Amino acid sequence: MAGGKLSARQKMINLMYLVFIAMMAMNMSKEVLSAFGLMEAKFAASNVVTADMNEKLLANLGVKAEEKPAEFATAANKAKEISTASDEFYKYIETLKVQLLKKGDYAIDPKTGKLPFEAMDKTDILDEMWFTGDRLTKDGQAVMATIDNYKSKVKGIIGDDVKYIKAIENFENRFSTAQQPNKDGKKIDWLDYHFKGFPAIASYTKLTALQNDVKVTEANMFNVFLGNTLDEAVSLKNYTAIVIADKSAFFAGEKFQGKVVLGKYANVIPSGLSVGGAAIDLETAIDSTGAARLDFSVGGVGEHEIDGTFTFLEDGKPLEIPIKGNYVVVPRPNSATISADKMNVVYRGVVNPMTISFAGVPDNKVSASGAGLKKGSGIGKYSMVPTSGREVTINVTATLDDGSKVSDKAMFRIKDIPKPSGRIAGQVGTAKLPRNNVAIGKIEAVLLDFDFDLPLTVTGFKMKVEGKPSVTCSGNRLNGAAKSALSSAKRGSQVQIFDIKSRSNGPAIKPASPIVIELSN
Repeated sequence: MAGGKLSARQKMINLMYLVFIAMMAMNMSKEVLSAFGLMEAKFAASNVVTADMNEKLLANLGVKAEEKPAEFATAANKAKEISTASDEFYKYIETLKVQLLKKGDYAIDPKTGKLPFEAMDKTDILDEMWFTGDRLTKDGQAVMATIDNYKSKVKGIIGDDVKYIKAIENFENRFSTAQQPNKDGKKIDWLDYHFKGFPAIASYTKLTALQNDVKVTEANMFNVFLGNTLDEAVSLKNYTAIVIADKSAFFAGEKFQGKVVLGKYANVIPSGLSVGGAAIDLETAIDSTGAARLDFSVGGVGEHEIDGTFTFLEDGKPLEIPIKGNYVVVPRPNSATISADKMNVVYRGVVNPMTISFAGVPDNKVSASGAGLKKGSGIGKYSMVPTSGREVTINVTATLDDGSKVSDKAMFRIKDIPKPSGRIAGQVGTAKLPRNNVAIGKIEAVLLDFDFDLPLTVTGFKMKVEGKPSVTCSGNRLNGAAKSALSSAKRGSQVQIFDIKSRSNGPAIKPASPIVIELSN
């Protein structure tokens, strides 16, 4: 049946996602981020197809319940309840995806209809929402509670009928939230293992995959109610050989390390294996899961294909399954990415945020130094407060996987805080104001087109009315002498506010540019 074919494809897609998730690293190439985006699009498209199929299966159950109520009435009712519970859970997952996009300020391109896959590399969105240290936040606890609630609802609907035991077993495996061992062998919580520290596109894809699990669950249950067996794969022809690289890209001269597995860890021992026309020794290559380890020197820089065959015995005859895969070789990094978050210069006396990274190297293996430079919180985050001189050099060193070190440096110009502008009643430079507005107005000094938040407080200024001597004022408003001079000025005459002095909570500030006011009355 069509349902059976779709289940095999869904299982393959789900396993491919788990394979890619195992290859995750904190600093991923744009190509890998795009690959996750493409995988997410496949999950989303599959969800649409499966949802349509499920509607037809549910309708078919309804028809059979009317035709043969003794056989199908109970099953049809159970199917409706599972559909309702699944729809609620599916929509809840959709709200998590919407929150992820909103928090990361990601939006679908109206022209292409796609998400900005390559830009979705933030790892702290769900980390901040769901985790606090080694514990879950209230939002994280709510996620786990909702998953457990959905599992309880489905199992409660199915009940203890023995003919559904296999379906429940497969459902439990699909939605298992048991602890998983991390790279150090320590068992960590399911939510931590699958979402903590991963780029936004990987988490988004995982949520779409979870929605796919919901749709597949519906399809499986509906088929079981109809007497079909969607969960069982009876032939190895339904499997696909998948190449799993230990990492997504390799430096020139390195050995490719990875393994080839079937689309399901079936623990089936092959009778033969060849890659690139060369036979592989099965005794040393095959592990306990049926996976075959690969170990060969990679080619030059660029994309390379892996081809071969997995051979198994089925019905007493050899069955050859083609191996198709690829990997990308990238040159060893020899330059760092160093950029000022605000602009291409740094300003004296203020905190300049900076991002420093080394292509292909995790943050914990990158070190940077420079006058006034300090490590901040977050991946690649630093701050610099330059003091003396006109230039500052930042030196960066990275430790590669093989223990070798590479380094680079970049030079930044140091600039003083620019001269502020005088302002009154929201107007800068020249203004035309009523006499009373000038008399009660507040004199301000503002840094126009300056990207840093540096508030200034005016400490004093001078005022000159045409035909009158200048008056010195303290603070940011006219004193009695200045108001007296202003009151004697004629309509249309000019009033100058100059030598505007101010202070900041950091560096010394130059006097602001003057304000020339024409009295309108």
